[in-house]
Amino acid sequence: MSHYLLIYRADPAAMAAMPQPTPEQMQEMSAAWFGWRDRVGSAMVDFGDPTEPASADADPTVGGYSIIEADSHDAAQALLAGHPHTAMGGQIDVYEVTPFAMG
Repeated sequence: MSHYLLIYRADPAAMAAMPQPTPEQMQEMSAAWFGWRDRVGSAMVDFGDPTEPASADADPTVGGYSIIEADSHDAAQALLAGHPHTAMGGQIDVYEVTPFAMG
């Protein structure tokens, strides 16, 4: 099994232009994210966290990450079906984690 790093990206200007969500909308968004996590089940390695650029040259479109486990890239892509980030118009970049061989 391989690990796949999911990088969540979105246009910062579009995100800033969105109205502040109501508490009910925040609850719906949280339910969608946790519902996706629950559907992924044991393939979830690290649910992740939101990110913020911390250096001047950091990519401002990156807004978070997750790490999942799958048998193949196609299997990893299948786990992204119905993902709340893409449902909101965001993009998910998928990277296979290649362990560094020591020795």
